[in-house]
Amino acid sequence: MANLITTSGLCKQYGASMGVKDLDLAVPEGVIYGFLGPNGAGKSTTMKMLLGLARPTCGTITVFDKQVNRKNRLAILKETGSLIESPSFYAHLTGKENLKIISTLKELPDNEIDRVLKLVRLEDQKNKKAGQYSLGMKQRLGLAGALLGNPRLLVLDEPTNGLDPAGIQEIRELICSLPHSFGITVMVSSHLLSEIDQMAGHIGVISKGELVFQDRLSVLHDRSESCIAIRTLNNQAARRVLSSQGVSCQEEGGCLLIPKLSDHQLAGHFLQFLKEDIGVVRIEERKKTLEDIFLELTGMAVNL
Repeated sequence: MANLITTSGLCKQYGASMGVKDLDLAVPEGVIYGFLGPNGAGKSTTMKMLLGLARPTCGTITVFDKQVNRKNRLAILKETGSLIESPSFYAHLTGKENLKIISTLKELPDNEIDRVLKLVRLEDQKNKKAGQYSLGMKQRLGLAGALLGNPRLLVLDEPTNGLDPAGIQEIRELICSLPHSFGITVMVSSHLLSEIDQMAGHIGVISKGELVFQDRLSVLHDRSESCIAIRTLNNQAARRVLSSQGVSCQEEGGCLLIPKLSDHQLAGHFLQFLKEDIGVVRIEERKKTLEDIFLELTGMAVNL
């Protein structure tokens, strides 16, 4: 699979600190690439450099097989839609009038405005002034502007900010449909792990400006290990029984954690519990979430 975006040794320095350090991104064509990291990790800075809005301290960026520089920047931007940080609009103009300005600059027909307004479900609010839009509506209007002209690449920085749960689901479904329905490659950043988990097929994890993981999302999930959590009326006795049968376990939160076993093996252990008069009150399978794996990768016990 060919890469639509490639960076090599990409760095951005602010004074004595490195906002982005030696970043080697590889975004395949035709996928949703999730760019995941906590706030301040360097996601927005990286996306600004991809779009030519910030100049790299060192390193190279290639988009559409063209190196991002002054010579190629406009040609790249003609095929790129973007929404970086909070969208900005003329408050005294309607949503449709704001999109008209963008479409005029891109030399697009007027029916393109109606198409993107329908995609983001703002067609009933198109004649309302943007200054009267809610934060979520402004976010959707920004996404509509990014979709004008059906770009090959869409770069979205935290696109679900300010949306209610229903709005988040709508935008998520729209983003997920873009590669298949319109052939658009999407690079979407977020600090919300659950959002990336439900949208992206490929993922890059950034921490303190450095890329700590990059691969298919399925590869990241493969790192998780299932276990069985058992709660009994006598964990000490249950642990003794399990140890005598060669099962390693540890206690956490009032439960005994043992490796994932077959149903037949579990039934044998529970039969022994019954013989020892040990009551079992709860059993469940536990698996590391994407957040658990992310925190292990970055070594950061932070509240995301």
